[in-house]
Amino acid sequence: MMNWQDHITVDPSFCHGKACIKGTRIMVSVVLDNLAAGLDSDELLKSHPSLTKEGVQAAISYAAARLSIPSLRDRRRFSFSIRRKRRRNKSSIA
Repeated sequence: MMNWQDHITVDPSFCHGKACIKGTRIMVSVVLDNLAAGLDSDELLKSHPSLTKEGVQAAISYAAARLSIPSLRDRRRFSFSIRRKRRRNKSSIA
């Protein structure tokens, strides 16, 4: 299984801190946007010669990993809704 960390870099002094394919200035978002627009990986590789198949796969893996980790804001929202439900339950019991 591929380790996306070997192919993706995030550096605040490089591409405004956006996730990029290592050794290129190709942002992960560009790869994902092109795939979402219907380009297949071969077309993407032709239009970005410095991109590799591993880089495309790493971009997809990176996105999947980012989506599976809840953001701090989502965790706060979730815990707030649980606290609110607990308060409602306590007040209805009393």
